[in-house]
Amino acid sequence: MNTALMMGAAFVLLTLVSWGVVSQGKTWFVRRTARVGDEVGSNLADLFIFISTQQVAAASALAVLAIPLAVYVVSQNIVLTVIAMLLSLLSPRLLVRRIQTRRLQQIEKQLPDALLMVASALRAGASFPLALESAAQETRPPISQELALLIREIRLGVDMADALMHMEKRIPMQDFLMATAAISISREVGGNLAETLETVARTLRDKQQMEGKIRSLTAQGKAQGWVMTLLPIFLMVVLSHMDPVAMDPLFNKPIGWATLTVIAVMEFLGYKAIAKITNIDV
Repeated sequence: MNTALMMGAAFVLLTLVSWGVVSQGKTWFVRRTARVGDEVGSNLADLFIFISTQQVAAASALAVLAIPLAVYVVSQNIVLTVIAMLLSLLSPRLLVRRIQTRRLQQIEKQLPDALLMVASALRAGASFPLALESAAQETRPPISQELALLIREIRLGVDMADALMHMEKRIPMQDFLMATAAISISREVGGNLAETLETVARTLRDKQQMEGKIRSLTAQGKAQGWVMTLLPIFLMVVLSHMDPVAMDPLFNKPIGWATLTVIAVMEFLGYKAIAKITNIDV
């Protein structure tokens, strides 16, 4: 009788704890999905990619649920499922960061040509806002979008210095800061703004050529970093198919999970060390 009562009490306690965990997990998941939707939607709007926060939140929730389930169905491995779940939680922010990086790289490539267009319009007798408008019409996105937004702010009555400051926040690059600093100094102190912009454009173009040479010289080292990082993962997959019995403890025993954790940490540190060596800032 006592045993039955204890088992019943344990069952009730386990049910309450499970209900609490599920309830709190559901609340956390809903709040986290809404927060990620707002954050990612705002960042995408800054990139002129207009998607509603509801769509972003729905896509994030679907990724968190579908990706780990698909990995578990394919691999039947709890470790890979947990890794897939962690990656799916980070995927929206990583995707936005990747889009931001690529957009800034495109703006960096377009900036010298845009400055030369503005300088040419100034030499032809146009005012600075008209020169910016001409450059916005002649260039391609994404820099044309930023110039158009700058012109729109100026037309709405925003001071030129404040509009340039807003643009600096949207484009946090040293090259662009150099250009805006030259424009601000030339407008405050005086001087030939067209000549100043041409000088800045030539400097930026020479800098990009130097960076291109450095990237070509360090490409082999970066490729070696990827190969050395992915080689152990490739060997684990091959050995798992060649001798699954011998590799089974690595994926299904606590000592194997600890070994995989150490491997993952060492792989991450090794990749970061190689990336640090091959990343040469000009």
